[in-house]
Amino acid sequence: MEEKKKYIPLKDLEIYQLSRKLSAIAWEIYSRLNYQQRKIWGDQMLEAIDSVGGNISEGYARFHYLEKIHFYFIARASLSEGKEHWLDLGLERGIVTSEEWKEICSIHQPLQIKLNNTISKTYEAKKGGKNERL
Repeated sequence: MEEKKKYIPLKDLEIYQLSRKLSAIAWEIYSRLNYQQRKIWGDQMLEAIDSVGGNISEGYARFHYLEKIHFYFIARASLSEGKEHWLDLGLERGIVTSEEWKEICSIHQPLQIKLNNTISKTYEAKKGGKNERL
């Protein structure tokens, strides 16, 4: 008899926890910006970074595999936009400190890998492979 899979709450998923850590750093950076910096750079940076966790959450709650994958792809794209564009630009402009940058990088790489793995595992589950925990 096949063992029933245990539901893992969203807040217990490492991929979601990493996205929330990244959002917390982004919020710290955003909170110290002046009005002009927030409007020109900060709003877009924060929206992209917060979108990562939002889309992981939405994908995780979907029933159909292709819907899940769709939101995980959006999360991955938001991660790229937020880190590779906005936060890189923030470092160049002196908005992001080198300490924050190191912490961002220590979260970004494993989060990106976990997003890729989540997408792959979800595809595998759709094709009838092992439905392993994400």
